[in-house]
Amino acid sequence: MVASVSKTVNVQYYALLREERGAAEETWQTGASSLRELYDELKSKYGFSLPIERLKVAVNDEFASWDNLLGERDTVVFIPPVAGG
Repeated sequence: MVASVSKTVNVQYYALLREERGAAEETWQTGASSLRELYDELKSKYGFSLPIERLKVAVNDEFASWDNLLGERDTVVFIPPVAGG
């Protein structure tokens, strides 16, 4: 069995996720290996209402795939849909 390696990442929240989290950003210790696993972990912790299919994700200022691997000290931004007209 392979043990997950813990990483420290910076997570930024916008719009609805910021409201649900009650913060704009945080430093997070995680055993997640992918961006998808990280969001699932945070959704479980904070009760986020948005499903992953409704979000975009960026890592270190570049859009990324949910299956991208997470690296030590990455900055991850979850981007909810934008409302307006």
